[in-house]
Amino acid sequence: MIIDDGILFRPAVEKDAGTLVRLYDEAARWMQKHGIEQWKPGDKDAAHFRSKMHDGEVWLAGDADGRICGAYELWWSDEEAWGIQPPVAGYVHRLMVSRETAPAGAGRRLLEHAERRTARTGRERARLDCVSTNPRLLAYYLDAGYRVVGELPDKRGKDGRVYGVILLEKRLDRLTVV
Repeated sequence: MIIDDGILFRPAVEKDAGTLVRLYDEAARWMQKHGIEQWKPGDKDAAHFRSKMHDGEVWLAGDADGRICGAYELWWSDEEAWGIQPPVAGYVHRLMVSRETAPAGAGRRLLEHAERRTARTGRERARLDCVSTNPRLLAYYLDAGYRVVGELPDKRGKDGRVYGVILLEKRLDRLTVV
């Protein structure tokens, strides 16, 4: 258990898969309600999250009472978006917060946790991709210190849908690792 500004972080385990699905679907419904075309409820099932736990890392964030307020996936490669790369980065995916239980700033704490986790492995960069039709999310990542390093205009989703993503990166060489 890692405590960061009152948020408790722990690696997700298989029994958390249902919680992760609910958190994803909640975030997807919030996006739809606010006119953000990105995630769709039901797109990620328990098998998806179990697979990510096996291939990378999935982290849960909660409060002292055990209420989950967010989660994220941390991958060690992302060939679909970034191509074959040397092992210099961690790839942050599905950064999600619960609008009901997350304290202000929880999303940024989750992102910072992912960056520290990545730096602890000796990797010098955190990378992520942002759907190109979501300027609000892009501004969020730019404000968090990420910079645009490319664009993939024709990423293909598992459902066959084609969409554009902006590739972002943050150097971690000056990050204090705790």
